[in-house]
Amino acid sequence: MVRSLVGLLAAATLAGPAGAVDPGYWQALRAVDARMATIAWRLQTANAPLCRALQPAPGLQLHAVDQYAGDAEAEARATFGFATPVQVEAVAPGSPAALAGIVADDGLVAVNGEPAPRPGPASAGTSATRDAADALIARQPADRPLVLTLQRAGGTRTVSVPATPGCRSAFEVLLGPGLTAKSDGRIVQVGVRFFETLPDDKIAAIVAHELSHTILDHRARLEAAGAHWGLLAEFGRDGQLFRRTEDDADRLSVHLLRNAGYDPQAAVRFWREDGGSIDGGPFRGASHGSARARADAIAAEIATLPPPGRPDPAPAVLATRDQPLSAVAPRP
Repeated sequence: MVRSLVGLLAAATLAGPAGAVDPGYWQALRAVDARMATIAWRLQTANAPLCRALQPAPGLQLHAVDQYAGDAEAEARATFGFATPVQVEAVAPGSPAALAGIVADDGLVAVNGEPAPRPGPASAGTSATRDAADALIARQPADRPLVLTLQRAGGTRTVSVPATPGCRSAFEVLLGPGLTAKSDGRIVQVGVRFFETLPDDKIAAIVAHELSHTILDHRARLEAAGAHWGLLAEFGRDGQLFRRTEDDADRLSVHLLRNAGYDPQAAVRFWREDGGSIDGGPFRGASHGSARARADAIAAEIATLPPPGRPDPAPAVLATRDQPLSAVAPRP
């Protein structure tokens, strides 16, 4: 599931921006979440055969009224309605949820007959209710239809969304000024600043790279190898361990993009045209290659792909997820 930027912003700022906010402000933030939802849904479902852990991926995202605190709650109610405490924030175009007739601002009543979570006394200004609703959907069988009970304009309806297995992962847009992207094996997070300047195909390249970390089980393998996070991750053996995971994620991301219908060359263009602003230049640590080196390595992986129209066999890098990580001399 994709975690709501709108709700995260409200929770982070408590009362939201000073004074009344034009509804267009909240709608613009919802549009960012919708972009992330669409990219995530395409990558999750197209690459389900490569993932060991699956969940339903209907192509929708949720938010909850108690994510908004102070003045933001009244603004959220005025903008989004909230006929029920948890409702649909956005739906990916062309997704099973969209084809089933689910639309933004549908209230969520139940999932496969189980009532949707409701806010508790300690949930105000947090994402607890939304997270519980996401978890409710994620724990349903991925290979069976998802039956959602929805409410809108005072009426209740039941919608059956065809089974749509997707790679098990949450996706989240991060607030703040940083050009940040990361995965901890559970959540893929991408900084909102990327959405301000990049087209969807380049953002998809970023998301595919981070989802590759999840598919390749990098977090658990780094922990098993005794790697350290933080400043130590940039030096010595730790830097080499992280560098190997970054290189492998770059390789796999090429295949994820192709499977999802994106042009893998978008990843090359991202590193050649935009990567210089985030690769650290002369201050770059050992854990990441230069933007130029990454673009070249990605281009080399693209050269191994079969011609358009022919299926992509299982990427060779997938075999590494069963291997312990070992320090290797990083490439330039």
